[in-house]
Amino acid sequence: MEFYGDQPDVDLTYSDVFLVPRRSSITSRLDVDLSPGDGTTATVPVVSANMNSVTGARLAATLARRGGLGVLPQDMPLQELDAAIRWVKAQPVPWDTPLVLPPHATVADAARLLPATEGHGIVVADAASGHLDIDDVLGIVPALRLGTALPDARLGDLARGRVASVDAVDIESARHAFDVIVAAGAETVCVVDHGHVVGTLSRRSGLRSTLYRPAVDASGRLIVAAAVGINGDVAAKAQALAAAGVDVLVVDTAHGHQEGMLRALRSVADLDLGIPIAAGNVVTAEGVHDLVAAGADIVKVGVGPGAMCTTRMMTAVGRPQFSAVLETAEAARVMGAHVWADGGVRYPRDVALALAAGAASVMIGSWFAGTIEAPGELQTDAAGRTYKESWGMASTKAVHDRFGRLDPYELARKELFAEGISSSKIYLDPLRPGLEDLLDMITSGVRSSFTYAGASTVAEFHDRARVGLQSAAGYDEGKALPVSW
Repeated sequence: MEFYGDQPDVDLTYSDVFLVPRRSSITSRLDVDLSPGDGTTATVPVVSANMNSVTGARLAATLARRGGLGVLPQDMPLQELDAAIRWVKAQPVPWDTPLVLPPHATVADAARLLPATEGHGIVVADAASGHLDIDDVLGIVPALRLGTALPDARLGDLARGRVASVDAVDIESARHAFDVIVAAGAETVCVVDHGHVVGTLSRRSGLRSTLYRPAVDASGRLIVAAAVGINGDVAAKAQALAAAGVDVLVVDTAHGHQEGMLRALRSVADLDLGIPIAAGNVVTAEGVHDLVAAGADIVKVGVGPGAMCTTRMMTAVGRPQFSAVLETAEAARVMGAHVWADGGVRYPRDVALALAAGAASVMIGSWFAGTIEAPGELQTDAAGRTYKESWGMASTKAVHDRFGRLDPYELARKELFAEGISSSKIYLDPLRPGLEDLLDMITSGVRSSFTYAGASTVAEFHDRARVGLQSAAGYDEGKALPVSW
């Protein structure tokens, strides 16, 4: 990356900079390869944050199916982490995981899992056993139908009619899958293998399969990461997660440049588990050097830029994220390691700028918390808008989740030092309510950024990106005017 003019003496946020177009021979956005090249098998440079309100098994599987990597949070009990990892590994790769509800479930029950939006559907069947036979399926209720039915209507009464299905062996390619769904005259179909329902496909998911390459392990299963803290028997927990099949381990704490982190990181690295280890968070070249020397393959960069984080206002500690990524990425490159830019992205432009600064991937938190696939049930406010709850990982709510088993005195002491927002409503974007909808927007913008720079890979983009400084007015000039102006 190079600056368009002199490099400034002050640290910069993503809003302070812009990309300058240059001569390009890239003729199509689809000629761009977004693989991060960070030692994972991800094919898009997007990692979901290890926050309780962001990444669960459902989101991790969906993200991996489209090439990204989900990091399960360290606050989950080990038994739940083990189950979540194994669940992700068991999910279909070429098609979607079926969302199954029994016939007696109501529209209100379904609405807590799925909004009335195009491209989604609910398989109505009694799925008490491990396998779902196509003969047990009453039908598929399109998600849009949920918006017109009464809340107490039973799904079984809405699902009467022909069950649209296709045989897995008949799907020759992603393009063929789309054509098969269109020919079936349905929005969503069941995918069947020897009489068992192994997935669902919608027209939109069939189309996405032609644009994304899934992130899979050596056995062809979806990849998933999991985080561990720096306290307790970190090595034992890491070993258990590796045994469950985790593909990337993340050793995580808010202040990553500390002795406790280095001890924990060495204990995990000494296990020689054969999987990448990410660690953080830091914001300096010195921090990167120490973490990589202790065994990290990837370093998480960012202190205070997250939407749920109040660290900078409480402590004055942190660093503007663009400059933090720029410095740490160069330090990591020299040592043969990589960085993930963690936090501070609010638009696709911010993701592009993080990659321009040298990040291999970009971690996204609150942006993904307001999606269908994020943990928690959908809720509706008084105005009828749909949202999910989100909270910071150092907040009082997170402290309760993490230390709830302590006696009241010790728990109260922990609460005194809580930081961050304990509860925030993250509203679903009506136009992009799902994780994949947001991923479409992000990757589309980033691909265009690459073409403007004349780059076809993440590494080329970092080499060719030319960045300039802008005023606050310059930033505002780039925003679209309100429709009502």
